[in-house]
Amino acid sequence: MSLRDTLARVDADLAAGRVPVARQRLRGLVSSFPNDLTLRRRLAETYRLYGEPAEAGRWMYLESDRDTAETAAFEARYDTPERRMRALAWSGSESLAPTAFARGQLEAVRVACSDSMGHPVAWDTVPDGKKTESANTPFTDFLAGAGCLLAVVAFLAIWVNGLVALFD
Repeated sequence: MSLRDTLARVDADLAAGRVPVARQRLRGLVSSFPNDLTLRRRLAETYRLYGEPAEAGRWMYLESDRDTAETAAFEARYDTPERRMRALAWSGSESLAPTAFARGQLEAVRVACSDSMGHPVAWDTVPDGKKTESANTPFTDFLAGAGCLLAVVAFLAIWVNGLVALFD
């Protein structure tokens, strides 16, 4: 479904009072388009309907016209630079932000996180420095598979042994 179609459904959901459905659709859109400030603003508006100032502040954090009480609630809930960085769910460099204010906010969070961690971090890494994609290698995948196979074989051996004992 296209962005336009999904936004039309969000509008229809809100008009019909289906706020949870609209919120879920917007969460999906923000996940797909993490650098779209308009979608973040719409998501913040739905959280306001829920009376969730921390989440409204989370999604308005990159906007210059944000509500200070919502921003404070967001910062209290996500109380470390690492948690804020994860919560903002930005993708790519802060240079992708469409406004100077958003770029400044993103840079401030990233720098604070880097300082806290003691090493540089980027938006495409989680604050512990690991890439967001799986760190598994073919060898670790093999070991995990072998362990599962051994567990299945052991279970079958015990089961068969039980059957043999039952008929003896």
